[in-house]
Amino acid sequence: MSDKKTTQMPDQEVINKAIGFWEKNNKKLITIFSIVIIVVGGYLAYTNFIVLPKEQKASEELFTAENFFRKDSFNLALNGNANASGFLKVIDKYEGTKSANLAKLYAGEAYLHLGQFQQAVNFLGEFNAHGAIQVEAKAEGLLGDAYAELKKNDEAIDHYKKAGTIFSEDQAISSEYLFRGALLSEIAGKTDQAIELYKTIKDKYPRTDKGFVVDKYLTRLGVIN
Repeated sequence: MSDKKTTQMPDQEVINKAIGFWEKNNKKLITIFSIVIIVVGGYLAYTNFIVLPKEQKASEELFTAENFFRKDSFNLALNGNANASGFLKVIDKYEGTKSANLAKLYAGEAYLHLGQFQQAVNFLGEFNAHGAIQVEAKAEGLLGDAYAELKKNDEAIDHYKKAGTIFSEDQAISSEYLFRGALLSEIAGKTDQAIELYKTIKDKYPRTDKGFVVDKYLTRLGVIN
């Protein structure tokens, strides 16, 4: 009998302590639980009734602008018309959505096609790839093109180098942007940098279009293989 009492007493003690804790703190606990419920409920309501519908609407309007872009109708893609939004409206109306962010990439490229290179830089610089390295490589390459057109060679070379190294698995894209960086370095009189980039193409991407022709550029700069 004594053994049973010994094993039961701690359980009863724990229960008594729990009851005492609840009686002492129940108002505070109820307040905390209520706040948690309100916060979680508010977040779910905001997500389901505001964020998701906004994302859906932004995606629908972006799709129309993308169709103009694919048809090389860059002014329409940017500005839209009476019946459809362009990238600029999507960016302004749905700021903070994934579609508005993607619209910045499209807008930058559209401005590049239209020869408005500073505008291209502005929008491409605001785009965030969020870790999508293939897309980031494209954005960096487009920035390189825009800065090159603006005769800002240092900035262009930096972006070409980034574009050529972010996603090395895509050998065609990587070698292309490294080649652009090398050629621009050569034009800018940065021979050592040009040689380094040409050699990177030769060593890492020998079987790409640029890899097949890079030897003649190295030879032109005095590098004999």
